Amino acid sequence: MITSAQLRGARAMLGLTTETLAAESHLSVTTIETLESDVSLADAKALVALRGALEAHGISFLASGSDEAGGAGIRFKHWAEDGGIRPENLNATNDD
Repeated sequence: MITSAQLRGARAMLGLTTETLAAESHLSVTTIETLESDVSLADAKALVALRGALEAHGISFLASGSDEAGGAGIRFKHWAEDGGIRPENLNATNDD
């Protein structure tokens, strides 16, 4: 099951406002805020719509224990080729 923390974290990783996410998922801002505070209070259809909108942006939801150890989490599905400089390639020559 997706947690409220995963939803908050996914939106933060993407840099989306609740207003933008509400428009993309066809939900109200209040519904987004409710899901981000307590998913148990949410309608299942709303949770599916929100998850779909976040996954369309490249978010992958990880179940608790799906990576041998640890709790539920999130990550990007895959690194885009034009997604910037990979962390291992950061150095003083490519500072802005």
